[in-house]
Amino acid sequence: MSISFSTEENDEIITTTASIPEDSNEGSLRPKTLREYIGQRKAKDNLEVFINAAKMRREPLDHVLLHGPPGLGKTTLAAVIANEMGVNMRITSGPAIEKPGDLVAMLTNLNEGDILFVDEIHRLNRAYEEILYPAMEDFAIDIIIGKGPSANSIHLDLPHFTLIGATTRSGQLTAPLRDRFGVALRLELYSPKELQQIIERSAGILGVDIEADGAFEIASRSRGTPRIANRLLRRVRDFAMVRANGVITREVANQALLNLEVDELGLDALDRRMLRSIIEFYNGGPVGLDTLAATINEEAVTLEDMYEPYLLQQGFLTRTPRGRCVTRKAYEHLGIEYMGQQQMEI
Repeated sequence: MSISFSTEENDEIITTTASIPEDSNEGSLRPKTLREYIGQRKAKDNLEVFINAAKMRREPLDHVLLHGPPGLGKTTLAAVIANEMGVNMRITSGPAIEKPGDLVAMLTNLNEGDILFVDEIHRLNRAYEEILYPAMEDFAIDIIIGKGPSANSIHLDLPHFTLIGATTRSGQLTAPLRDRFGVALRLELYSPKELQQIIERSAGILGVDIEADGAFEIASRSRGTPRIANRLLRRVRDFAMVRANGVITREVANQALLNLEVDELGLDALDRRMLRSIIEFYNGGPVGLDTLAATINEEAVTLEDMYEPYLLQQGFLTRTPRGRCVTRKAYEHLGIEYMGQQQMEI
């Protein structure tokens, strides 16, 4: 069977690990319990012990730090913890806390055992961290009312709660804050087999007819990230409904993803443009990140956070003190002749 698709849509953003409007209904696909949560076996096994121990003691779970690349399910895992503990969860993020009063209001409105989830906690204002220290250790805060000689300090006791912090950059957390988390869990990239299970589960929820090899084809191009896997599943579903018979087979998935400019290794148009620019304009490198970003008209932080990690993990890119260099593997993948050390000359 021969299948031909066509699209004029710009889909470079499809493989970003950042949350985009496309993911607005992602919540319906999220697991609710540890049993439903696929992957992250080590973190899951440890969490199960900690949660059961806390419930046996009838105490809140110790404060938890979740760190790792974006899109791996840190928010989902926080919701699973709240569900397993049978408590409510309040959600905020570091950048959303614009003044100390915002943080104080959230802390004082918590109930006994509640979970406060702070996403991107590394971006929390350093001055506001001082409020968290006594709250996390002693479940109390001291606030100052008024100014000058008439200022008064009020001591407020807080209910025992659990703070769950999520970050993609644990190294940017201050040592005093990081040390106050009793449980630190790193989430790792998923294997294609694990992503295949996630895709098959999501397909069942979405009512998508998918074959096992079709699910694996999507999984193998999802960059080890469930968020990308679910996003690709929705896009491939659209192709299957309009251009095929509604069933996602390996051939349908392959052709749809090629039309979305996602190749067999999960690289998209921006990945390839990034590698090709280093080769064509800078003889394979080294080249500085800011220079490269200007060359391909992208933000340096976008390249560093969203694209570069996967290229490094796959062996297409290396970092040196002088800048970024492409590897022989990148030349071969792009179909460009590798000229050895001559390509490294500046």
